Amino acid sequence: MLRAVDTGTAPRPFSNYAQAIAVPAGQRLLFISGQVGVTISGDIPAEPAVQHELAWQHVLNILAAEGLNETAIADARVFITNAEHVGLYREIRDRMLKGHRPAATLLVVAGLADPRLCVEVTVVAAAPAT
Repeated sequence: MLRAVDTGTAPRPFSNYAQAIAVPAGQRLLFISGQVGVTISGDIPAEPAVQHELAWQHVLNILAAEGLNETAIADARVFITNAEHVGLYREIRDRMLKGHRPAATLLVVAGLADPRLCVEVTVVAAAPAT
């Protein structure tokens, strides 16, 4: 089981994420490549909220393919292209992760691989060795 590290000697998180996550010895790690807000057919919705939901859903689908769920996420790195979408990112992340608090990094970037994309999510998950 992942263990949140919480110390008073570092700043408190700005939102719903952990200062750090400790992964127990013997766990296997799953590195999920950056997932963007596209449909399975490759369409890119214009609405940022739809893109955020799709990106997180793709992450959850990949976890499920390995028999895992959101509680296996040890670290999330999210790239967004508009600082005005920080609140949207937090709202959708919190809903999709159902209260799970991984370590997390949020970056506002100038752009992603396709200029129509507004979010990319990459995670590292941990699970018992098989």
